[in-house]
Order: sequence, then structure tokens, then C-alpha cells
Amino acid sequence: MKMGEMMKNYFKAILVCILILLINFGCGDKKENTNITEGGSGLTVKNENVTPEKNISIEKKMESKERNIVTFIELGSVKCIPCRMMQPIIREIEEEYKDKVKVVFYDVWTEEGAIYAEKYRIRVIPTQIFLDKDGNEYFRHEGFFPKEEIIKVLKEKGVR
Repeated sequence: MKMGEMMKNYFKAILVCILILLINFGCGDKKENTNITEGGSGLTVKNENVTPEKNISIEKKMESKERNIVTFIELGSVKCIPCRMMQPIIREIEEEYKDKVKVVFYDVWTEEGAIYAEKYRIRVIPTQIFLDKDGNEYFRHEGFFPKEEIIKVLKEKGVR
């Protein structure tokens, strides 16, 4: 193996380790959590405490008979700058498509939210996952995702 290839592999390994550390430990105080409260037909993201019971109730609601056309899951953190940039977009999508799109946010830098990072096998935050009405993932995006692009993904499944 050439020296150049060895250095590339070395730097890739370092980068992977850094990403794992960032996901697992975050880059700040983890005392501030995100609270997901049910309001109307959607969910609202607030900077409060999350309890495992609320996450469980959200999962059960997603599995209920009253299914939306699409479930939009945002996996991020209230401490992450690109994730914070996504929060107003999430709220707009929730409001504009409240009868057709179920919006769920998990703060993966909390103990309660970390299980969803594993469940959805995310590599970076923010990550957006879109599930069809049967709960099957049909689209995934990593990083900041502009509202216009989210709308295109929603339209793929008939959301108007």
C-alpha cells in the first residue's frame, strides 16, 4: 500500500472516531433537553425536559390507525447549530401539513433520545427520515435540509 493511501485511510479513521464522539457525547452541557408535546394534530418542539413516557406515546401514536400520509422524523439536538436552524422549518411543515404529515423530533444528545439514534442508525445530525403511511422509510437526508426540498420529498408520497 502506498504512503498516500495509508494517510487517507488514517484520516478517514480519525474522522469516523470524531463523528462517533460527537454523536455520543455532544459538544456541550446536556441538561437542556427537548420536549415534544402534542398540540392539535401535530407535535411542537420546545426547549424543556423529555420523558421516556412522552417518546413512547409518540411511537404508539405513529402506529395508530389514524395514520398520516407521511411521518417526518428529525433526529438532532437543541445544542447543534444546523439542528437549531431546522426547528423553524419543522414547525412550519407541522403547521402547513398538519392533516397529512406527522412531525416527530428526537434530541439524540439526551439519554432518552439516544435510543432513536441507534434505532434509525444515524451517522450525523441533523438527519431527516421520511416514512410512508405503512411506516417504511422512503427517504433519508443528512445535514441541514431546506424547506423547499422537504416539500419535494413530501410530494413524492402525494402530500399536497
